[in-house]
Amino acid sequence: MTDPTPPKITGTTVRDDFNAINTVLHYTRAAHFIGLWKSELVLIERYFPDKTFRLLEAGCGAGRVAVGLWHQGYRRIVAFDFASELVEQAVNLAQEQGIAGISFLQADATQPLLPQFKSLPPDPKSPDPERPALFDGALFMFNGLMQIPGRENRRRALDELHRVCRPGAHFIFTTHDRDDPADLKEWAKEAARWAKGEQNPRLLEFGDRYFTDETGNTFMHLPNRQEVLEDLTATGWTHVHDRTRNELASETPKVRNFSDNCRFWVAQKPGPE
Repeated sequence: MTDPTPPKITGTTVRDDFNAINTVLHYTRAAHFIGLWKSELVLIERYFPDKTFRLLEAGCGAGRVAVGLWHQGYRRIVAFDFASELVEQAVNLAQEQGIAGISFLQADATQPLLPQFKSLPPDPKSPDPERPALFDGALFMFNGLMQIPGRENRRRALDELHRVCRPGAHFIFTTHDRDDPADLKEWAKEAARWAKGEQNPRLLEFGDRYFTDETGNTFMHLPNRQEVLEDLTATGWTHVHDRTRNELASETPKVRNFSDNCRFWVAQKPGPE
């Protein structure tokens, strides 16, 4: 007899969704036609002022941010995603634009990163050619961190990014905001469903959403402020700054159509810069 209970969402579920054709096309279009957002540029220029910084982008998708960083003058960029189809699109985009200096990798942020980076070419600025240099900054844009199912897995990703960054390095990431006043009534209804056990049985935690639209299936965890601050503290990061996208910049219609308002977070690995 078939078990009627649908399976919980896992990392494999999310990877398969990101490799689906409609999702790949969605992110590829964004990489080709949208580029860096004004709000992203505000924080990149503020916290990564040195164009010689070695930057790591987690969840690079089809290359929108990594290629945008290159066009801003950064030349030491490593970008990775766990969806092979998206990494392939990112490589293609860089090749089309004649960019040869970005290292794109397929890797999983919830697993030890250094073993997954073994294929990287030696960094000429590393004091030890046998060991990869630490990163001067890291990014996890477009809510990528929150598309990792399970809080313990998101903390593993935060741990790994902390491990490969040098002391003093900044980390920029985004989330959707469960504390948004416009959504409080809807979240109160969702809390009542969880209290009765009537939530979507595929979800792992309160704050999870899983939905389907024309771009494919999407998993997203929406945290509140306390959760983000606790996760940063638990993984060794110090909270530096946070603002909503609309507070940082007035975005173009293309960006507003591509994504709802989100919250940008900046954290720092303690230690001398």
